[in-house]
Amino acid sequence: MSAPRQGEIWWAEVETSRRPVMVVTRTEAVGVLSAIVVAPVTRTVREIPTEIRLGVDEGLSEECVASFDNLQRIQRGALTTKIGDLGLRRDEICGAVRAMTDC
Repeated sequence: MSAPRQGEIWWAEVETSRRPVMVVTRTEAVGVLSAIVVAPVTRTVREIPTEIRLGVDEGLSEECVASFDNLQRIQRGALTTKIGDLGLRRDEICGAVRAMTDC
């Protein structure tokens, strides 16, 4: 498995569930950390600044969002399969983090 990079979307196996997540931790830190920060991907779209819209262009089968109001810390080893990537829209991560922290 290649090292995850910021903005990539992966399947994560956490506790008893499997769900898609977007890597938020900066790429340079991912390789040296045992746990990383991810944004869960959900089909519940609320049209708020703390969400990043995702869909087929990012490798997903349907429209959904990465929810920055629900950031989670998970073990890097919980990531199993890369689904897709935010690509050139990676700067949207900074906007969602700013909106989430209200600063």
